Amino acid sequence: MPGTGLVSLVPRARQVQEADGPPFVWSTDTALVAEPAAHGVARWLRGHTVLPFREGDGAAAARAGTTVELRVGDGLDAEGYRLDVTPTRVLIEGGDAAGIFWGAQTLRQLLPPAAFRRAGRPGQEWQVPRCRIEDAPRFGWRGMMLDVARHFMPKDGVLRLLDLLAAHKLNVFHFHLTDDQGWRMDIRRYPQLTGAGAWRPRTRVGHRASPLWDERRHGGYYTQDDLREIVAYAAERHITVVPEIELPGHSQAAIAAYPDLGSTDVVDTAALGVWTDWGVSPHLLAPTDDVLRFYEHVLDEVLDVFPSPYIHIGGDETPKEEWRASAVAQARIAQEGLRDEDALQAWMVRHFDRWLAARGRRLVGWDEILDGGTLQGPGLTPGAVVSSWRGTDGGAAAAEAGHDVVMCPEHELYLDRRQAPGPDEPVPLGRVATLRDVYAFSPVPDRLAAAGRGERVLGIQANMWTECAESTQRVDYQVFPRLAALAEVAWSGSGGSYDDFVERLVGAHLPRLDAAGVEYRPLDGPRPWQQRPGIPGRPLD
Repeated sequence: MPGTGLVSLVPRARQVQEADGPPFVWSTDTALVAEPAAHGVARWLRGHTVLPFREGDGAAAARAGTTVELRVGDGLDAEGYRLDVTPTRVLIEGGDAAGIFWGAQTLRQLLPPAAFRRAGRPGQEWQVPRCRIEDAPRFGWRGMMLDVARHFMPKDGVLRLLDLLAAHKLNVFHFHLTDDQGWRMDIRRYPQLTGAGAWRPRTRVGHRASPLWDERRHGGYYTQDDLREIVAYAAERHITVVPEIELPGHSQAAIAAYPDLGSTDVVDTAALGVWTDWGVSPHLLAPTDDVLRFYEHVLDEVLDVFPSPYIHIGGDETPKEEWRASAVAQARIAQEGLRDEDALQAWMVRHFDRWLAARGRRLVGWDEILDGGTLQGPGLTPGAVVSSWRGTDGGAAAAEAGHDVVMCPEHELYLDRRQAPGPDEPVPLGRVATLRDVYAFSPVPDRLAAAGRGERVLGIQANMWTECAESTQRVDYQVFPRLAALAEVAWSGSGGSYDDFVERLVGAHLPRLDAAGVEYRPLDGPRPWQQRPGIPGRPLD
């Protein structure tokens, strides 16, 4: 039947064996039996399967009818699982609790799309086909980045997105919390970061060349309790939240809040506001000891809120004109014996790399952290990770130098980019990145595979920048269904059949997204209300 059964899995599973005979019938007589290691997954299943389980959690409940059993199994890798369906029992075994959780996500996909709704019908029951599935991910980093600095997404929208990442077996949520246009994390030591830095007086509508403006004040931020809630919600879904605090560029909102952070000997930083435009602000943090201490204090609070082993510090798009004109910056270059302004940025990156490493965390940065000689001399610590966005060459160079890499090249995996060349595409930005383009992406460059360095590629992630995505509906449109293609590449690996993927997508997965209320882009183009005529973008050939 379309929309159900073994052919519907997204991402596809490694091994699927179908079996003859009657299916498992899931009804109100079905009991849930879970080992202690699987209690978190059991809580999730009770809240996300629409059908209720019979009360009780042990042998007495199991005798009443069919059972869904969760446990740690032998011979399975971390995040791997085995799903065995018989007429009386569904058994999910995982190499760890995460594996059990991903097995539960597969079980939900074996049900009709209505399993993705928030409520069911009284007396409803479902059939699960007899089968045995054994599965494990190719990559340990399967992620998505969300930019909430350009347009703020309220907490409930973030929690909803985490549910959708989990449904696609994605396990990293890269949270872009600060930029020129807004600072979104409450830092108690420095309240003006959100008191002033979280708000801008107006916003350009469309690409930065657009003449259109939204004259309403825009902003918002997350309290530390909000962020702890987001982290806990993600952890229950086996998702790591990787926070990003940008430095030394993309920092105009911070400078607007605390003008002494900027190059005060070159610019009247007290006159700067939170940036209302898009693009790359020319205002960098000053390379002073006071600025280093300020951001150490900020990161102290970031580390207290986010238990992630990875902390992203940005490091991208840093025009150096202010530093060239700044006596303070030039004095630092001379004091440290640095070659030039690029080496000065490398010096700042190394400072925070070592600071984080001393606290048991790993720095992550965009591939510009390789510029200015950070791979030579003292260089980055061995644990530093590179997010390769300007293609894959930077990631390959980092891997060859012994660093781990996350591949997220802009032309394939930036989901703010347009999805088709047609005139109906809303706010067309950049090159076309179609569903097929995302599905065809190969995360491990040939030069790394040939040199035996492919294991340095931790995985891949999609990046969703929100200059032109001011609402959850717009984010939905840009992200889905391309995120499903990325999820299959990240979990199952490259080399699958695109036609087979589209058949599973159209026959089963889009109905799931419909049931979950996701306003994705239809494969044949945007719906009328998804178009945005008159708002200019910047399409590239």
